[in-house]
Amino acid sequence: MSVAILGTGMAGCGAIHRLAGEGLEPVVFDKAAYFGGHTASFAHEGGYVFDEGGHVSFTKNERLKELFARNLGGEFETVHAYINNYWRGHWIKHPPQCNLHGLPAELVARIIGDFVEAQHAPPSEIRNYRDWLFSTYGRTFAETFPIVYGQRYHTTTAANMTTDWLGPRMYRPSLHEVLMGALSVETPDVHYVTEFRYPSHGGFVSYIRPFAKDADVRLEHQLVRLDPRERRLTFGNGAVVSYEQVVSSIPLPALVPLIQGAPADVCAAAQRLACTTCVIVNVAVARPDLSDAHITYFYDEDMFFTRVNFPHLLSPHNVPPGVSAVQAECYYSKKYRPLDRTPEDCIAPVVADLRRCGLLREDDQIVFTNAHVNDYANIIFDQEYPAALATVHGYLDDVGILYCGRYGDWRHLWTDEAFESGERAAERALDRLGSAVR
Repeated sequence: MSVAILGTGMAGCGAIHRLAGEGLEPVVFDKAAYFGGHTASFAHEGGYVFDEGGHVSFTKNERLKELFARNLGGEFETVHAYINNYWRGHWIKHPPQCNLHGLPAELVARIIGDFVEAQHAPPSEIRNYRDWLFSTYGRTFAETFPIVYGQRYHTTTAANMTTDWLGPRMYRPSLHEVLMGALSVETPDVHYVTEFRYPSHGGFVSYIRPFAKDADVRLEHQLVRLDPRERRLTFGNGAVVSYEQVVSSIPLPALVPLIQGAPADVCAAAQRLACTTCVIVNVAVARPDLSDAHITYFYDEDMFFTRVNFPHLLSPHNVPPGVSAVQAECYYSKKYRPLDRTPEDCIAPVVADLRRCGLLREDDQIVFTNAHVNDYANIIFDQEYPAALATVHGYLDDVGILYCGRYGDWRHLWTDEAFESGERAAERALDRLGSAVR
């Protein structure tokens, strides 16, 4: 085969699309028995559809918007996003830094006072995410909201994290915005997600299912060895195939140990790359008005879950009529907070805390629950990662393995960015094939 692709998620589909555009039919392998990688969706008996995690498409890229819409035959929902936060019994709009209205007056006064001081403080060295938060928002806000949330979401401290992942993710308000958000509930939408699209039917994976027809897709093929010298792939089911170019979206810590002849220092560097593990708990309730928000962030240290989304608000076809659904994310990591229970053991505490915060009523009839583990959720941008990633990427470049996607590039890519990453990897494969012919 000319090009082999490892993984059928967004990045793998980006590679398929680029290669198919040149008339090639790549062979695509996935260890799972289903297509879609981390953008997979699962249909359950009774009419429930849950994605592997919270996915929406808010890309501004018109080319990709048109491509994804065409894949759906135009059947998608366009949703004006409402995102909120929960802190110690208070529900406030997102982002909290400019939506303080309704919080205790003493806390709001201290947040604003610290914010003003931080804006007028002399420039200081930013060594880590904690320093950035203090200099941007002031100590009180930083220690009340993002430092607490970050510890729960990233499973490590803000002082142990870099800042190169931030991009537009943390909004930097003006003093006027902070004051208006403290005095009024009516504030502009300044979050980077203000409107999104979501497939009307079949869950988020419906965006990429049509790409499967442009490739020879081989599921239940778990890679056990990659020989870059002989350009050979060996799979756990006994299949052995040769390739001219290989594009991989396999997570780097899982990929590197499978490479024949990978040096010890490269293997060690790959294991220093940290990623969260997420237990996804899905709950459906027999009433339609569970929440007005599409996504909610939780800041209480003792809350079992960190973030939730509501699949019935993404598309009404994700649940039966008259039913609401909530998908809760509970974060762990091998490096900082190992998972210490089964996924099923997470259901009861999630339900209990949904009741504690008021999303669920005591008399609510729960009609569906399930839980599963996503071993690779979010990249942890700790202080070890830059040097480790440079070592791993340098080695992969040397041996000709083309990496892509969130876990290949090892960046916090959104779905459209992951798709484009796959396209770029395929473009490099095409360049190499062309060079070989020349």
